[in-house]
Amino acid sequence: MNKVLFSSNRDDWETPPELFAALDQEFRFTLDVCATPETAKCTDYFTPEDDGLSRPWIAPRGGAVFCNPPYSRRTKDNPGQEAWIRKAAGEGQRPGAVVVLLIPARTDTIAFHQYIYHKAEIRFIKGRLRFQVNGKPGDAAPFPSMVVIFRGTSGDDRRG
Repeated sequence: MNKVLFSSNRDDWETPPELFAALDQEFRFTLDVCATPETAKCTDYFTPEDDGLSRPWIAPRGGAVFCNPPYSRRTKDNPGQEAWIRKAAGEGQRPGAVVVLLIPARTDTIAFHQYIYHKAEIRFIKGRLRFQVNGKPGDAAPFPSMVVIFRGTSGDDRRG
């Protein structure tokens, strides 16, 4: 297995601004649930100290929730990306909720099949994103990415 696809010496890659702008135009985000003051994409946001995994994701002013979570795997001290996917899926079931997740397109994972496939809208991103560090674009990601959209429903409407 190629370790570079699943690990990094950092877990705070910033969303490319042009991608966020396009998504924000469509979804009107009002809450960024996985940010720092330097990387927050919305006025309202959760930092690591706020612990977005333990808080409800209710977007203020009727907006949508944006989440570009850490891409790391679970360890003793880190809940890992699957915890964020599980949380997004759960929070995205609230009636009227819209939760948009930017994650690697790893369609072979248990998390993809358990929480995303046939349960959310999936948009694969053409090419490789250039995430930012300190506001400057880095190299192209070593993996493809996808945008996953969970939309709260009355319970019967599942997307595929």
